[in-house]
Amino acid sequence: MTDQRFSVGLGQTIVPVRDAHRFDESRLADWLGRHIEGYRGPLEVRQFQGGQSNPTYLLATPGRRYVLRRKPPGNLLPSAHAVDREYRIIRALQESDVPVAATWGLCTDPAVIGTTFFVMDYVEGRVFWDPRLPDRTPAERAALYDELNRVIAALHRVDFSARGLGDYGRPGNYFVRQIERWTKQYRASETETIRAMDNLIAWLPAHVPADDETTIVHGDFRIDNVIFHPSEPRILAVLDWELSTLGNPLGDFAYHMMIWRLDSSTYRYGLADADFAATGIPAEAPYRRLYCQRTGRGDIRHWDFYMVYNMFRLAAILQGIMGRVVAGNAASADAAEHAARARLLAEAGWQLAEQVADL
Repeated sequence: MTDQRFSVGLGQTIVPVRDAHRFDESRLADWLGRHIEGYRGPLEVRQFQGGQSNPTYLLATPGRRYVLRRKPPGNLLPSAHAVDREYRIIRALQESDVPVAATWGLCTDPAVIGTTFFVMDYVEGRVFWDPRLPDRTPAERAALYDELNRVIAALHRVDFSARGLGDYGRPGNYFVRQIERWTKQYRASETETIRAMDNLIAWLPAHVPADDETTIVHGDFRIDNVIFHPSEPRILAVLDWELSTLGNPLGDFAYHMMIWRLDSSTYRYGLADADFAATGIPAEAPYRRLYCQRTGRGDIRHWDFYMVYNMFRLAAILQGIMGRVVAGNAASADAAEHAARARLLAEAGWQLAEQVADL
């Protein structure tokens, strides 16, 4: 099977709408007709299979295709599934150095389809699901990773105040607040005792570096959350902004680079055991140096702390998926498999934490 699919973002394939995520399509069509200039039916609604958080749909009409992203139905964790925030930041980044899809509207009225949703353009291009890029040549892999590096560096250089995002998050104390947030989210969805997670919850607040700075952070910047041009190593749209906020860019970049520290047995397509020289994928140190050059900084101090923090954070996210599996409203049929990796992520994080010198 090829490692690329032509779709938008989170969906691996397009399937009929899952029973748990059905809604009144006639009400949606009426809303689209009233809020989108040039909209003409009839409307066909399909669902993107995959994605662990917000259900995502393809809206096809005879003249145009759109994408709808919504909060899932059911009882949700506090502050989770913030599609209204996704919509706001995508709109704010229009015509910036960060490529995003064009937006068409946000609906917060639950009478339409049951939950808040927004509509954006369908972007035609390539989504690569395996960061090892097995079907690409070494030169193609190098070019694709260079583009990823360029875009995340561009994001961290955006003047968020000039884009109307001065209140999109709280500047300062980012890691303290995030550790508190993800600890609460983890406890709210905890289904079993993970000793390594308990250790990290105690260790992280005591080891937060004093250094702090504030930029827009994506929160989930991965190769499968961007759409590349159909034939060029150029990103057309960055997707899945649910976890975006104002925060420390080094934490955001370390999350993006976390797969360099993980193997595939711990987290899907880890790169820890990759042959970088043979594949063309940049190794951890040169890739980090390139980001530093593009953002005008020296090498990153406390790098291992940022890695530990992100392993903890991802373990909390995966545990949240498991909580939704138990509740029966997870967005992906294979969510249980991914959620089971929470323990492996926590154990990897704690193993690294035990090697970190006092900060």
